[in-house]
Amino acid sequence: MDFSLLLVVAVAVTGMIWLLDAVWWGRARRARLAAVEAGNGERLDDDSRRKLAREPWPVDYSRSFFPVLLVVLVLRSFVVEPFQIPSGSMRPTLEVGDFILVNKFTYGLRLPVINTRLVEMNDPERGDVMVFRFPQEPSINFIKRVVGLPGDRIRYEGKQLFVNGEAVPSSLLEADPRDQPGEQLLEELLGAQAHQIYNNPRDPGPQMRELEVPEGHYFTMGDNRDHSNDSRYWGFVPEENIVGQAFAVWMHWDGGLPSFGSVRRIH
Repeated sequence: MDFSLLLVVAVAVTGMIWLLDAVWWGRARRARLAAVEAGNGERLDDDSRRKLAREPWPVDYSRSFFPVLLVVLVLRSFVVEPFQIPSGSMRPTLEVGDFILVNKFTYGLRLPVINTRLVEMNDPERGDVMVFRFPQEPSINFIKRVVGLPGDRIRYEGKQLFVNGEAVPSSLLEADPRDQPGEQLLEELLGAQAHQIYNNPRDPGPQMRELEVPEGHYFTMGDNRDHSNDSRYWGFVPEENIVGQAFAVWMHWDGGLPSFGSVRRIH
């Protein structure tokens, strides 16, 4: 279910009811009250006035919820949106159960639901952690690291990533980490920011010949290289599918009590 669509519909419905009441229905109630008082020749008591001027429940609820829903829609669509990490494809950077915040304006302001960009700002950079609509099923959001920009030549061979013919630098941090037995924990320098990745030396993984990223598209990979469904399998991310840049973890919840001990910036 598309929460953005539900939110837009809720704002539209409550806003329309509030507007109709402000322009027509409210005036009609006040006119009826004035007519009753004119017929009686005196002002009604407060209880009778309240009953005659009482708003119908749809108007009452709409007037109460419309401002709140509108603020949530604006913040969620144009400022920041929360997401929960459902899989381990971005480990060790992001763990299953992490709740993250996504900057919705760093790549340009977009209309909710249709995702059309209204204002152009920054383009994704190599190394960014980006949330996007899965090209094969746009109702599903994916989070991966941007590896290839438009025009880049990308190759992945022998557990090594190559960008424009050059091997992306990496260094071994731990050969058999406790949190991921059998894997290698490495630090990779992709773009300006170093980040950690997992690689399994015993798993050959996908071998990808060199290909060029088309204009208006991006090539993405998960940091958990041997356990990530990413561009190596299904192709490029169109620019119109971009949701925003993930920049912080604000909570972790794995079914027990929520934890705020892992609050951190995402690199």
